Amino acid sequence: MKNFGIKSVTTSLIALAVSASGALAADLTMNVGFGAPEESLYGRFGKIFEAKAEEYTGGSIDVKLRCCNQISSEDEAFKAMQLGTVYGFFITGNNVSPHWPLMDVTVLPYVFQNGEHLQRVVDGPVGDFMKQKLQADTSVHLLSFGPALYRDFYNSVRPVNTMADMQGLKIRVPKNDVMLATFAAFGANPVPLAWSETPTALQTGTLDGGDNGTSFIKDMKFYEFEPHLVILEHFVAMAPLFASDAFMKKLSDEQREQIQRAATDAGIEMRAQVLTETEEVRTWLANEGGMKMTRPDLTDFITAAKTVQDEFAAKRGADFVDLVQQIQAAAE
Repeated sequence: MKNFGIKSVTTSLIALAVSASGALAADLTMNVGFGAPEESLYGRFGKIFEAKAEEYTGGSIDVKLRCCNQISSEDEAFKAMQLGTVYGFFITGNNVSPHWPLMDVTVLPYVFQNGEHLQRVVDGPVGDFMKQKLQADTSVHLLSFGPALYRDFYNSVRPVNTMADMQGLKIRVPKNDVMLATFAAFGANPVPLAWSETPTALQTGTLDGGDNGTSFIKDMKFYEFEPHLVILEHFVAMAPLFASDAFMKKLSDEQREQIQRAATDAGIEMRAQVLTETEEVRTWLANEGGMKMTRPDLTDFITAAKTVQDEFAAKRGADFVDLVQQIQAAAE
């Protein structure tokens, strides 16, 4: 009787073992960092993304959230993703600009007319163009623009009811040319400072104030030493989620689609939450937080901002001007 099939069975078992080993090797951990506390806007967005990514990939991608600059600072994270040493990070849009100057388009003061305009941009053809252009220029993938908050201004010196009240205030500003020029146009004295150094500088009175997304002011407890809250809505603070090309290349085509879908869906869900919360947080800051809130007439601020828009569009060249025009056209 022939002992046929043994070689075939053995070969099949070896192939199965190799296949199983390959499947295990395909399981990846995606460490996603951010600079803020775990319960901040970034942390909340991250938890939604984590749940959706693990659901959509059937658990083949294990997302680990790393808050509080555990794996990198926000100022250094973009470069680390280009190098492949960091897989994912939430980076405020203005801190991307030193690495990809076109991001400064979104930082221009009063560039978005309202929330609906902003949504049409980030969820439409202009947003898709920006994602493709950034990846082509830097290798880094912009997975989701995420939720967006207009930045609120705060200071420890005086209430601001007109632009004249900004005169001479020492204001912390990220190391971003547009933001520096904007506060200078408003009459303040802008001081570029890394985020990691900002809370201490504000608390010790080295600087008079700064601006952040509304929830961030609460998360960081700035109300404890910054008594004046000013509703300017001059900049949009986005919370984009980025991923390194090194990480994305480790994924199968199916996993890449699943991770992208998780990021998109998480951004939409988080944005819906944020829309209902901004005024609630402002009310909390003015009541429980004890801040004195003002809503100045924005006419002079918008006029000053227009000079900044024109100045930077003229300096930055054709690509920058074209992107500004695409954003403006999306408002129509």
